[in-house]
Formats: sequence, structure tokens, C-alpha cells
Amino acid sequence: MAKKGNRVQVILECTEQKTTSVPGTSRYITQKNKKNNPERLEFKKFNRNLKKVTVHKEIK
Repeated sequence: MAKKGNRVQVILECTEQKTTSVPGTSRYITQKNKKNNPERLEFKKFNRNLKKVTVHKEIK
């Protein structure tokens, strides 16, 4: 029987691309432990549409 863990899959979306007129969205999928990190994640990741590193925040 498989264990039920605290790990959940989350989606990170670029915050800078929403303010620009560049079409499309930059999203990454990752996992986090709900018990250790109850708040939303925020990482600097590469955005292929803008061709630079931008801040990606967890979306619901």
C-alpha cells in the first residue's frame, strides 16, 4: 500500500510576462512539502519568451 505524503505538485508561473505584451505564459511544474513549506513558493527561473531570468510564483 502506498503512503500518503505531504508532497504536492505545484505550478510556478512568471509574474513579469503578465505586464508585458509578449504572448504566451511561462510555467514550470515542481513539487513541495506542504508540512515544511506551507507558504507559496517563489523561484527565479528562465523565461524562454522574454529570454531572461524572471521571478516565478506558485499559482493555485
